[in-house]
Amino acid sequence: MKLGESDALIIVDVQNDFCPGGSLAVEGGDEIATALSGLAMHFRMSSARIFATQDWHPENHSSFNDNGGPWPPHCVQGSKGAEFHENLELPIGTSIVRKGANPEVDAYSGFLDSTLEEQLRRTDIKRLFVGGLATDYCVLNTVLDARALDFDVFVVEDAIAAVNAEAEDGEKAVEKMKGAGAEMTTIDGVKAA
Repeated sequence: MKLGESDALIIVDVQNDFCPGGSLAVEGGDEIATALSGLAMHFRMSSARIFATQDWHPENHSSFNDNGGPWPPHCVQGSKGAEFHENLELPIGTSIVRKGANPEVDAYSGFLDSTLEEQLRRTDIKRLFVGGLATDYCVLNTVLDARALDFDVFVVEDAIAAVNAEAEDGEKAVEKMKGAGAEMTTIDGVKAA
């Protein structure tokens, strides 16, 4: 797949709290971090752009169970849990997009409570390739919003992992993304020119 300046890799929330050992760990999250590092370098070498979203919650965030929300505290601003996983090597020039700083906004999507759309429009990006964590939450919502905003979207199937609170949540999320017009690909599929 030929990449160029109108293409972007969106790395969704590959942070310590979403990887093994974190407060909302996704099984295989550390492996996803490693896989996305290689893919990000491929994008860099192809003159394409890389954006990495980062959950960035205040301590009083409404999604935390201490505050009546469904989740344990995670990705608190400035904490170790909010840092990108050590296996995720982001090339020079990667744009970091923080989301969820508003305590009242859950911000599953990388487009919600962030500058992602503005940055993509400003750099004339047309085609998005999405990987990261978790398939059934933040990846799903980022992809659905990207399609609603008329971006062409490819989901990198071997660079996502699901929470699977219910056994088939990840599979259902993939079907929803396909239903919205996203196409599925793989790391090798993206790298094949």
